[in-house]
Order: sequence, then structure tokens, then C-alpha cells
Amino acid sequence: MKKIKIILEMIKFEHTVFALPFAFLGAVLSSLLLNGHWPTIEQWIWITLAMVGARSAAMSLNRLIDAKIDAKNPRTADRAIPAGLLSKVETGFFIAVSFLLLFFSAFQLNMLAVYLLPLAVFFLVIYSYTKRFTYLCHVVLGITIGIAPLGGWVGATGTLTWEAIALFLAVALWTAGFDIIYATQDADYDREVGLHSIPSHFGIRKALMIAKGFHVLSFIAMIVLYLITPLGWFYLIGVVISGGIMVYEHSIVSADDLSRVNVAFFTMNGVISLLLLFFTIGDLLI
Repeated sequence: MKKIKIILEMIKFEHTVFALPFAFLGAVLSSLLLNGHWPTIEQWIWITLAMVGARSAAMSLNRLIDAKIDAKNPRTADRAIPAGLLSKVETGFFIAVSFLLLFFSAFQLNMLAVYLLPLAVFFLVIYSYTKRFTYLCHVVLGITIGIAPLGGWVGATGTLTWEAIALFLAVALWTAGFDIIYATQDADYDREVGLHSIPSHFGIRKALMIAKGFHVLSFIAMIVLYLITPLGWFYLIGVVISGGIMVYEHSIVSADDLSRVNVAFFTMNGVISLLLLFFTIGDLLI
């Protein structure tokens, strides 16, 4: 039980709230738009388990691959692997179990979900290496998290449509933006050791401007989803509120004061994902 607690802390299991609501959003929206009914209980279960497996594998893999880097960074030196709380073998076993859960869950949904598994796994794995060779690592993370609503969409209906792509872009751009904000904490360290990120490459001030640009594009994609689907005024209220939260997120972080980065990263973004799910489902019910 102690090891399980350490693993859950290592992968920040509570932060599943970032992506899981978008997977549910994709499942609900696609099922009602294309099939005229809600996802089945079985679909809810397997989509949830697939998401848990995917995120657990990705986060554990990231911690395993970055163990040496984390050990040298004062901000991350107390993470489970560099601190000696978990061995690499134990972490590797947990990664294997997580991927097995993802694969098994996909097979319970439909064959398109199975066919798209290699693409999902590619991004789950490659993200952890990207900061070694490109400052666009934030975009790769955005694509990886953006696969969550695509997974929900495919899992519920076995289809991919333009509406799904608009939802994917909204989530991917939103994720890339807040990851840039989070990376400002390590800008100096990344530059010193040769790791790549937008803050270390362009400087914190320009990086925050780029993050704003990503969030503006994300907001536009949310509006596009409103325009190309039957979603109505209640969903639009959720989009406006989410846009306001993103504006607030940027207002509490500046190049001269990064003390509230964690508030912007964890609290605000968890609220946005849950808000959009609530207002989308509410709109469909209305």
C-alpha cells in the first residue's frame, strides 16, 4: 500500500482531472450527435480505464526517462525515483501494467480505437524525449493530451469527424499554453543543462506571450465547435467562463512574478476542464 501511495503521488493521479473530463466530453458529444443516445455504461467504464492506463503509463514513463535530469534539478530532486523511494524496475512494471490496461480497454470498445492505439502510444512515449531536442515539446504534450477527447469520441462511436478535430485542437492548444506557463519555473535550469523549452529558448516574457497566443487559438477552436455542432447558448456560457479563467490565469503570472504558477497550472486548469464538461452536458440535456 505504501508503494501504491508513492506511485500515485509520483504520477500526480489527482491531475487526471485535466484530461478525463475531455475524454468524457468527446464520448458524450459524439454519441449524442451521431447515435442519438448517451454512451453505454460499458463505454463509460472502458473509456475511463483506458484514460487511467494511458495517463499512468505516460507520467510514469516520463518520471523514469527523466530520472537523472530530475535528480540534478533542485525543484524535482525529491521525486520518487531520484529520491530512492521507487526503483526503476518497480516503475517499469507499473508502466507495463498501465499499457496493458490501455490496450485491453481499447479492445473492449471498437476496432478503430485499436487501430489508433499505435499513434496514441507514440505520442505518450515520444513526449518525454522531446525536450532533449526541440522547444516545441509543449506542442507535443498538447497533442498527447488532445488525444483524450479523440479517444472518447472514437471509443463511443468508432468514428472521427471534423467536430472531433475542433475539440482536439481546443484541448491541444489549451494544454500547450498552460505547459509553457509551467515550464517558466525551469527556464534557467533548462538553459544551463541544454534542455529545450519555449521559456528557455525565447525567455520568460516572450514565452508568456506565446502561451497567451495558444490560449486565444484554443478559445477560437471552442467557438468553432459551437458553430459546427448543435451546441447552444449554455455551452457558449461555459466557453466564455473558461476564456475568462484563462485571462485570469495569465493575469496572476508575469515575467517578474512566477510565485503563483502552480495556482495557474493546477487549480485553474482543473476548473476549466470540469466546467466545459458540465456546460457541454448541460447544453445537451437542455
